[in-house]
Amino acid sequence: MLTVTEVSRSLDVSTRMLRYYEQQELIVSQRREGYAYRLYDEENVNRLRLILVLRRLRVPLKDIARFLSDCDASQALAVLRERIAEVDEELHTLETIRRVLSMFAERIGAQSGIQERLALLGDEALLSTVRALGLSNEMLKEKIIMSELNQADQARWKTLNIRYVMLPPCTVAAFHYVGADPEEHVGDMTSRFVQESRLYEHKPDARMFGFNHPDPAPERKHYGYENWVTIPDDMDVPSPGMKLRIPGGLYAAHTIDFPNFHEWEWLVEWAEHNEKYAPNWSPEGPENMHGMLEEHLNWIYAAHNGWPEDGLPGRIDLLLPIKKR
Repeated sequence: MLTVTEVSRSLDVSTRMLRYYEQQELIVSQRREGYAYRLYDEENVNRLRLILVLRRLRVPLKDIARFLSDCDASQALAVLRERIAEVDEELHTLETIRRVLSMFAERIGAQSGIQERLALLGDEALLSTVRALGLSNEMLKEKIIMSELNQADQARWKTLNIRYVMLPPCTVAAFHYVGADPEEHVGDMTSRFVQESRLYEHKPDARMFGFNHPDPAPERKHYGYENWVTIPDDMDVPSPGMKLRIPGGLYAAHTIDFPNFHEWEWLVEWAEHNEKYAPNWSPEGPENMHGMLEEHLNWIYAAHNGWPEDGLPGRIDLLLPIKKR
């Protein structure tokens, strides 16, 4: 059995991509009893190796899911033959492009100016060949994606179902780690604290927040992550945790399904365009994710129960600090 960190390092794949493959039900991990660690057995490591190979061969994830399903050999073979047919089409298109480029090169010559190059547009036979190429599959995908993105850019932040949340001042147990896979490490520390302190029994309404500390950056080898768990004011917090008092404040909240963290950008756009509220960024900047928080819903109860396999899917509230304009 290998930990998520060991798999990430040995196969050069990010931990968040591992989680995404799990969400797509391409691989399955197990949890060590009493901890938040995820483990992969030999079969799932081999499945992951095959997924990475097929992705490098440009096989779409939906087809990889078919390939890895418990189907007969003919269906798995169909996936590969479909990709071969696509490659054959691409090769034919590329050969035509090469032929036209060679014709361009022959007609221009080493000493031609811009007028001679523009004159190529008068060659109708040449232009007909180019028009017959149409758009390659990749270009078509790019055109569709760009169209979808343009539409999303215009509407995505306008359609968010934002809630206004007033987080009261509270006492928290804080756990912090900087290094490889910080979310995994700090999650294990926090989970152990919840279980050993039996926090849920003392405070069934306990909440768990997390944030980058500091944010990822090109100049840093590693980034960090910090968890805050709300606790009774009189509860002790053993090392490596710390007991803090946080001031609370007003936040705009948007719920995501794990791991759709790209929706942070949508929430920021909403705040920047809002007529009534503006972002209330922390003066610490990227050292504490500008004051933004990620509240992991149902986390305390799941940790208290030892992370049961039939637990709820991961959902997270993105909390952006705001103030009146």
